[in-house]
Amino acid sequence: MYSGPLPYIFEDRTGQLYGSDFDDMYDRLFYRVARDPHQTSTMIYDMGRRASRHRDSLPFQRSPIVILDFENDYSLGKICYARNNDASIPMNRYLKKTSIFGGSLSRKFTGSDGREYRWSYRSMRGQEWTCMTGPENFIVAHFDLKPADVQVYDVSGNTLTIFEQFIPLSVEILASLTIMRHIALHNL
Repeated sequence: MYSGPLPYIFEDRTGQLYGSDFDDMYDRLFYRVARDPHQTSTMIYDMGRRASRHRDSLPFQRSPIVILDFENDYSLGKICYARNNDASIPMNRYLKKTSIFGGSLSRKFTGSDGREYRWSYRSMRGQEWTCMTGPENFIVAHFDLKPADVQVYDVSGNTLTIFEQFIPLSVEILASLTIMRHIALHNL
């Protein structure tokens, strides 16, 4: 039997970049990533409970915990965490390229704990996105989309896994992943 801490495995209910619920399979945390179709801002909400299965029946009255204000679909804008009293940071300063000559799909950010974290695209077999830290490249989180040829039942098959010791950074991990996916989608 496994006796270590269980990772948080969030099911990404739609796999869509700008509109999905991220529900932990053990009902510990619930996030929503949503975008008004007429605006360029993407909001991340702490839902407090599993909303994805009852999405249409629940009134939605929450304040966002993160605002990702993309100036347009072809550039980066600013990120704002609600806990920082609405102080905005340009996304290109928040998520910096890991190398001058490297591609834009490998970027790093400094977490609220002061450590540096790096996202990379398809750097680990079977993982769409991988977040690592430290010189030993310790895996913090990974995001996986369901392969087209895999059949699933009553779940989407898309997951964001965050290892338990990094769950205090879960909002930062989800926000930075959303920016990385935007960068990949629009070849920024």
